[in-house]
Parts: sequence; C-alpha cells; structure tokens
Amino acid sequence: MSGTSVVVVTGASSGIGRATALRFAKSGHSLVLASRRAEALRELVEECESLGATAISVPTDVSDEHAVQALGRAAEKRFGRIDVWANVAGTSVFGTFTEVPLTDFRRVIDVNMYGAVYGSRVALDVFTRQGHGVLINVSSILGEVPQPYTAAYCRSKAAINALDVTLRSELALQRQKKIHVVTVMPATIDTPFFRHAANYTGRRPVAMPPVYSPDLVARKIVAAVGRPRPEIVVGALGKTLVRQHRRTPRPVEAQLSAQTEAMQLSHKEMAPLTAGTLYATNDDPRDAEVTGGWHGKARNSKRNLLVGALGVGLLALVVNKSRHSSR
Repeated sequence: MSGTSVVVVTGASSGIGRATALRFAKSGHSLVLASRRAEALRELVEECESLGATAISVPTDVSDEHAVQALGRAAEKRFGRIDVWANVAGTSVFGTFTEVPLTDFRRVIDVNMYGAVYGSRVALDVFTRQGHGVLINVSSILGEVPQPYTAAYCRSKAAINALDVTLRSELALQRQKKIHVVTVMPATIDTPFFRHAANYTGRRPVAMPPVYSPDLVARKIVAAVGRPRPEIVVGALGKTLVRQHRRTPRPVEAQLSAQTEAMQLSHKEMAPLTAGTLYATNDDPRDAEVTGGWHGKARNSKRNLLVGALGVGLLALVVNKSRHSSR
C-alpha cells in the first residue's frame, strides 16, 4: 500500500498506541485516534497535526461493540475510507488465577480480546467493501509463551493469535489477496502499562529486562503497512522465546516461570491491591505518555542487563539439554 493512508489506532492515548500514532503522523497519514481519555486524545491530535498529519479523535471504550462500530463510522464519514486499522488497546491484571476477581478477569478479556474482535469486524467489513486494507492486531509474546500471574492477559493474547490465523485462512479462501491481517507480538515494552494494570499480588509490578522502546513496535507496525507479514515478533529476546517455545515448550515455560517469579514482581516494594485503570481512567499525566520510565533504567542498570543476559543464557542451556536428552 503506497501513498497516504487513513489509519485507525485504538489505545492511542499512551504507550504503543501513542507511539504508533506519532510514527504514522510523521509519514503524513490521516489518523483516527481512539481511547477512553478524551483530553489525552485532543492533545495527541494537536501533536500529530504539528507533524503535518490530519487527525481526529473519537473517544472509545473498545469493550463496547457499539462504540467501536461508531468509531468506524466516524472514520468513514471524515475520510471516506479506512486503509489501516490497528487494534492496540490493552490492559492487564496481576495476581494468581484464584486471587484475581472474576469481574476483573472478564474485563481484561473484554478489552483485549473482544476489543480486537469488534475492531476486526468493523475493519474487515470496510476492507471487503473497498477490496483492500491492512488489519494489525497487537498481541504479545505472552500469547505464545504464557507466564504466571497474568492469566487473563495471556489468555486474551493467545485468543488474538488464534483469531488472526483464522482470519488469514478465511481471507485466503475468499481470494482476498489485497486484505492483510498482521499479528504483532512485542516483548517487554517501556510503556505506562505497569501503572495502568490491576494488581492483587501486594507487590509492585516491574518490567522484566530487556525492555524495548515503544517506538520500535511503532516502526514495525508502520512498516507492516507497506510490507504486510502474518506475524511480527518485536524484540530479540521475544524472538528467541517464541522460536524455542515452538521447538521445546516445557523447558521454555519453566524458565519463563522462574524468571517471572524472580523479576516481574518486586520483592522489596509492596503495592496496594487495586483495579488500576480497568474501569476508569485517572488524572495522572504520566499515564498519557508514550513511555513508562523503564527503558532507560533497564539500559543503564548493569544488574538488569546482566540478569537479562543470564536469563537468555539459561534458556539456551535448558533448551539444549532438552534436545540432547530427547535424542
């Protein structure tokens, strides 16, 4: 797809969504920006316009099917078409499966999985009428390699992965060669995600190194519009995990579980039990930023870098041992 595209981005007010919107804006595309935070969206529209893009904001809760349908109508009314739809909105809850309230578990599924389902339905309806389009669903490496304490999140991302495989299969059977579905699976990304998440562990969630920039994900998403690929894993460690998990799943799952227990939740900093921003946004200005303050810390902390490298080394050791024992 060449020239200027009309791009819908959900979850646009912070993190990967905001980085993606800004990256598209720098390329001069027309943007339809959606999230729950109206004021943050208005500020983002101004920033995108300062970069030379045309942009509108449509406050949207992606767990609401009718709101997502209205988002699609607003995009078509303003620009006459939709060329790219990026489902980026997402949330999470930390806690053991039995600790997390089922209402919170369901809310994560509603936002992450059904948000992608509703967006995909609207996008594919438009793309089918047009005869072209690129649907981008942001999943996670945890949809491929689940970890402890985030059952709802992992379940929702695995569902997105399966959904996208099904959509690609159906489009192939329908001979829709100009409609593409791209699954993006980031590793740990430096966003406000960990502040937004609900938490029932009593411990502060920490971004496990290595931590990658949200702009790296944004660049991959923008590049996928010109050269769509079925699956894009972002982050070197993420690529290693996904590749090895498909070969020897149990050792990789055991290693990720051990790393999660050691590094994902702080052993020093306690945290109150909270539903985070699952049901309502807050007024913390940091929550509308692209980054969450993790990337610089991970990059500059020798301890984190060493631990991250050790994790990769142990992973390779476990995988190699498993291979030899299976011969």
